Amino acid sequence: MSAADADVIDTMVGIRPGSALDAIRARRPEARTHAQKSYRALFAPEVPGDVAAVERFAVAAFVAGLHGVADMTAFYTAGLEASGAAAGLRRAVVAAVEEAKGTGPYGNYPPGPLSRENAAGPAYRAGVSTRDGLGPRLAAAFEHVHMLVFHPRDAEAPALQALLDAGWTTTGIVTLSQLVAFLSFQIRLVTGLRVLASQS
Repeated sequence: MSAADADVIDTMVGIRPGSALDAIRARRPEARTHAQKSYRALFAPEVPGDVAAVERFAVAAFVAGLHGVADMTAFYTAGLEASGAAAGLRRAVVAAVEEAKGTGPYGNYPPGPLSRENAAGPAYRAGVSTRDGLGPRLAAAFEHVHMLVFHPRDAEAPALQALLDAGWTTTGIVTLSQLVAFLSFQIRLVTGLRVLASQS
């Protein structure tokens, strides 16, 4: 198996063939296969469509950074560099993570029993220099992604309109949402496997 075909979750966790964690993952072969296929579909699609590889890896590095997972952030930052991103864009992604970090989730429930869980928190708006480094499309994407990560209850039509205004197509917006959903899953899985590794 070439490095390009290696299972990305195994790589991130450091799972070796024949190890205890390898055996654990082997118990769910379909889940393992689908996770890898999802990664390839999102980060190495046969037809990139409306979202370039640079944008995909930039969003992934930003999301991993928001979650505070340093080595996964480094993994996707390396992918960003390999996809041809200029140094200015890579610096802007790092700056955006620093600007946007938080704890979350924030947002408000409709009036009712869950309202006691309401939590106020900032909506991210890229700083001027960061926005210049990202460009209008990625700046809008990062602001939207921050909302999906930290304000999942507050996603409304005006947020989608901001993406459309920045040049995103409806198909591209769906891809952004898929990226965030996949990364959330991947981060939880990698974190859980690492916990298991530390106990073995």
